[in-house]
Amino acid sequence: MESTTESADVDTTINKPEPVARQARHIVALTCLYAMIINNLRKQESQNFMAEDLYSYSDEQLLNLITEGDKTAFPELVMRHSKKFYGIAYRILSNRDDAEDTVQDAFLKLWHNPEIWNKQYKIKFTTWFYKIVINLSLDYKKKIKPETLGEQMEVLEDNDRSDVIMENKQKKELIEKFISELPERQQTALNLCFYEGISNKEAAEIMDVNLKALESLLMRAKENLKLKISKSYKEAV
Repeated sequence: MESTTESADVDTTINKPEPVARQARHIVALTCLYAMIINNLRKQESQNFMAEDLYSYSDEQLLNLITEGDKTAFPELVMRHSKKFYGIAYRILSNRDDAEDTVQDAFLKLWHNPEIWNKQYKIKFTTWFYKIVINLSLDYKKKIKPETLGEQMEVLEDNDRSDVIMENKQKKELIEKFISELPERQQTALNLCFYEGISNKEAAEIMDVNLKALESLLMRAKENLKLKISKSYKEAV
């Protein structure tokens, strides 16, 4: 049985809003952004605190500023890492809006409660924040109705070129479907290491397992994928 132990020190709980509240969530995000911009301008006027100074700061230095009440560092942190966090959220949820909302929720959690970052954490910010985004994504995935393969496909014109495109699209979506059917831990390991390009060492830290256990998850994931693909091929001939 695969371990699902989470770090006791890291608070990753948050209530995911329903899709109908998405517009309100975006308004909240824009309000926070506006407040950050105003705060940043005031800070620059009073302290000549230039953007290039923040650009040179490490993630941990930015977080130290944020936890001390200086949220001018927050936009830099968001712009620096939102794309990579969106990537893993999308890999889990397979929906752009849900992935964007999940990453937004994670950053808003940090915005409202910067003390959740503990200076004593002996891991990188990205490693710690990946845990939050992954857990939020997995929690939300359990609440939504999974789409069927047919619902994900787009209708293409009936010609030779579109037949090839459709065939490639079907193969890609079939593989994505097989990945989504893997056990949760195997799927997460595969997404982190093969699709997000994260090293095995950092992926192990994100998942709170040792390196050997991470490699075992990857091996089992690949074996299960091969079995699913082989079975699908045999059924098609």
